[in-house]
Amino acid sequence: MLEDRTCLVQRDCRTESNWTGCMSYHIDRIDAQNGKRPLENDEEGENVQCKLQKQSDGSDLEGVVFSVGNSSASADKQADNQGRAGENFDSASADEQADKQGHAEDDSAAAPPDEQAGNQHQAGDNGDISTLFPAIGRDNSVSSLIRVSRSDYGTVASLNSEFRSLVRSGELYRLRRQMDVVEHWVYFSCQLLEWEVFDPTRRRWMHLPTMNPNECFVFSDKESLAVGTELLVFGKEVLAHVIYRYSLLTNTWTSGMQMNAPRCLFGSASRGEIAILAGGCDSRGKILNSAELYNSEQGTWRTLASMNQPRKMCSGVFMDGKFYVIGGVGGAESKLMTCAEEYDLTTGKWTEIPNMSPVRPNATRNDIPVTSEAPPLVAVVNNQLYAADYAAMEVRKYDKRNKAWVSIGRLPERAASMNGWGLAFRACGNRLIVVGGPRVMGEGYIEVNSWVPSEGPPEWTLLGRKRSGSFVYNCAVMGC
Repeated sequence: MLEDRTCLVQRDCRTESNWTGCMSYHIDRIDAQNGKRPLENDEEGENVQCKLQKQSDGSDLEGVVFSVGNSSASADKQADNQGRAGENFDSASADEQADKQGHAEDDSAAAPPDEQAGNQHQAGDNGDISTLFPAIGRDNSVSSLIRVSRSDYGTVASLNSEFRSLVRSGELYRLRRQMDVVEHWVYFSCQLLEWEVFDPTRRRWMHLPTMNPNECFVFSDKESLAVGTELLVFGKEVLAHVIYRYSLLTNTWTSGMQMNAPRCLFGSASRGEIAILAGGCDSRGKILNSAELYNSEQGTWRTLASMNQPRKMCSGVFMDGKFYVIGGVGGAESKLMTCAEEYDLTTGKWTEIPNMSPVRPNATRNDIPVTSEAPPLVAVVNNQLYAADYAAMEVRKYDKRNKAWVSIGRLPERAASMNGWGLAFRACGNRLIVVGGPRVMGEGYIEVNSWVPSEGPPEWTLLGRKRSGSFVYNCAVMGC
């Protein structure tokens, strides 16, 4: 979200096609035939074991080996080809991919599961098998696949049409959610039309397909939100607000969704397949107190009761089963708000909570425009609320009993920002992550640092680092 910060916007609108989707489909070689991208065998007729990753709690992985006739390659070999943290996973055209084979820094190409699995006649299509793994039956097959890392679902989808249908339908993700099997990936944008993905478990970078909106959307304020298997990006076109939706299941962007009350500069948070958006501004700049609930499984918006006070440039979190809107700008004089509001999903009522915003004392100075400050950088891990004080470079924790903020340690030393803009502070499963990095003369790095609060005071681990000439404009974490 950027308001009155046009100095941060770089008019670098690259249009290259980056088709390495977040499903990270492992493909050793791509052959362009009839406009499609079938897998190609390394050795014809070879029976290869495909080793997928089994993940039971979102972090610990153990090998699960499936024997697949005429498979393209083992997953271990594929993982080696995928590269290590810091490499870009570019997905140019199939011809370009073929030209890149044999180089040490080859990028990985990816296609949606229907393109991978729909053309497996060269790799041995077992589409007539309706029970997935016949030896154990469909129910046991699905139960096993739930615990396979979603990084390997592209490989699973390429086995035959039954596996492809299972992955693309979203059934596996719904069952994973029910069994609390969740992996968290970080989605962020440092370029106006491009989104990247970071897998903190395997420490890999990936690209999403490039967005294709009009110029008005490119240079408007934007918010982002990951919910279920979708990434939503909110912005403006010429005459109205617009929402672009990326689907993990199809690896494509679409547009056309509309809220009941379109808005920007709102506070939001997601939990499973639902998300709540509250406050913000309408197309005329009016500050709102309305709120809506989005259900990604049903694709529906539902208007909720209105908050006690209108506010914009606020932040949202889920904690203790309730939704909170924290801080922001509101009132007749558009001042920083120190209060928060709590929404009870059971009763459908809002309750105001004083002094819950981590506003710093100097942030209320009259000589600094309130819109120059980023919304509160807050995140919840294990039902504990944390905030990033970018000015003091400190991490603060909210003491629920005393209703006060307490400093508990330092932020990563190399996390740079401009009044909080360009720095992402997010919950990622059982850890907090900071996405940002140092800038020098228009060049710099994006770093992903991680800390697990349950392990003690802040000690940050660098998970990944890559060159970037720009700030982090938007960031969201998808857990599924």
